Amino acid sequence: MKILTVSGYKSHEIGIYKQSDPAVKIIKKAIKQHIEAKVGEGLEWVLVSGQLGVEMWAAEVVIELKDRFPELKLAILTAFEKHEEKWNENNQEMYQQVVLEADFVDAISKKPYQNPQQLKNKNLFHLTKSDGLLMIYDEEKEGSPKFLWEMARDWSKINEYSVTQINFQDLQWLVEEDQLDKDSSIVD
Repeated sequence: MKILTVSGYKSHEIGIYKQSDPAVKIIKKAIKQHIEAKVGEGLEWVLVSGQLGVEMWAAEVVIELKDRFPELKLAILTAFEKHEEKWNENNQEMYQQVVLEADFVDAISKKPYQNPQQLKNKNLFHLTKSDGLLMIYDEEKEGSPKFLWEMARDWSKINEYSVTQINFQDLQWLVEEDQLDKDSSIVD
């Protein structure tokens, strides 16, 4: 796998409203573990569409990993031009900082938002340009990732395409693992 798309929930869909929320650390840890394993197998590019939440956290993880893996590259391929235009100032600043450190940034549609077809086109574009998808998604909590998730599962049935899901139980195991690590360091 040379190119991996990473996606998942927008932050507000899972009740995260601050970067300091402890859940962000756990989600980033899950993404980091997966990407590190894939870099060892030849991963070169991570693609995101630049949405707030899982995608921006994944972009931050890739930027952090570039110190250890300089061959790893980040591409932000948004659905449409100026997709961050209506975000609050803090989110726009965070996005611009990530954009500055990305290796490639472009919009799939060269127009501002016009209709939901642009989002569908973005999903299809990401699937056709990558070898696999890492998705933070749980079928029990539907949200915007549902559309890409279903499209990717269908895509993988007719194409050689890897679909990896990290669900809420996986994240809970990471929380418990962190707690065990903290408890054992107290005992030592």
